[in-house]
Amino acid sequence: MSRTPPAARRRAAAVLLAASLALTACGGPGDGAGHTARSAAGYPVTLDNCGHEVTLESAPRRVVSLNQGTTEILLSLGLADRMAGTATWTDPVMKGLEKANASVPRLADDNPSFEKVLDAGPDFVTASFVSTLGQGGVATREQFEKLGVPTYVSPADCAAGKDNDSGGDGSRSAPLTLETVYGEIRDLARAFGVQERGEELIARLKARVRQATDGLDASGTSLMYWFANSQSPYLAGCCGAPGAITRAVGARNAFSDTHDEWPQINWETVADRDPDVIVLGDLTRRSQTAESAKAKIRFLEGNPATRNLTAVRKKRYVLLSGQAMNPSIRTVEGIEQVAAGLRDYGLAR
Repeated sequence: MSRTPPAARRRAAAVLLAASLALTACGGPGDGAGHTARSAAGYPVTLDNCGHEVTLESAPRRVVSLNQGTTEILLSLGLADRMAGTATWTDPVMKGLEKANASVPRLADDNPSFEKVLDAGPDFVTASFVSTLGQGGVATREQFEKLGVPTYVSPADCAAGKDNDSGGDGSRSAPLTLETVYGEIRDLARAFGVQERGEELIARLKARVRQATDGLDASGTSLMYWFANSQSPYLAGCCGAPGAITRAVGARNAFSDTHDEWPQINWETVADRDPDVIVLGDLTRRSQTAESAKAKIRFLEGNPATRNLTAVRKKRYVLLSGQAMNPSIRTVEGIEQVAAGLRDYGLAR
């Protein structure tokens, strides 16, 4: 995705060497022969995923997750012992998953090289974004599949209405819903033969949304979501994860007329829209300007084009993790925090 720097170019000779190593590594240790025997029933499993038919002959034992969104789903499903590596982090891991995450190797904070992933000996590779497993990303799905490694991409990034070829982070003609995120949980739970865990996780997430929004009415309140970059800020359009948050709390997105996922919009236009509340991505990565919420607030309060915004003058900020602003299980966390912020500011009935 364009909010993350592109991966470095790969050297063909190194790829061939790594491929050879990976094919050897696939026979390495997993989580025990007993577990493999138990998980054999119900396989092969075939998933219809983003235009690809993904077939798993048995439950994966060495999955590599290339984005934080899919990583946190896998960890939430209790699959740390079957993870061979993770990559591309914008935030600290979700609360409650710290111990499980510490047991999984981190291949890179950003996009790892194709060789690095292959060195981990994966038997399954997951990603949150089409661009991660596409040209300019880690590698294409076809490159992995030629080596016998099935791949999976979060359906939220290829759902009906999502156009990834429209430039930037793509655009959506139809709003994303949390049901698509729940569908990803079901897919991954089925891939690993842990369907009951998947349904339990979905039930917990739905209960949290109900509790956060019970009796909430924020109609008439406008929100603006700022992910990163101070010179040319990435602000949320109508229909991605921030749109799902906004609809859940009953508010209005200041840029609901924009269908691009994360358009770059100038500050003069922001001043014209004058949002009531600004939702800030509080990122720990360092690939753009104004990544942390602290840096964003410093910019907003010091810049002549933004310091007189209503939200800035009244210090109406809500801080979210970057993952809460992406379609992921953390979007539920985003609903909770935005709802709480609106209540705290007296903007919700």
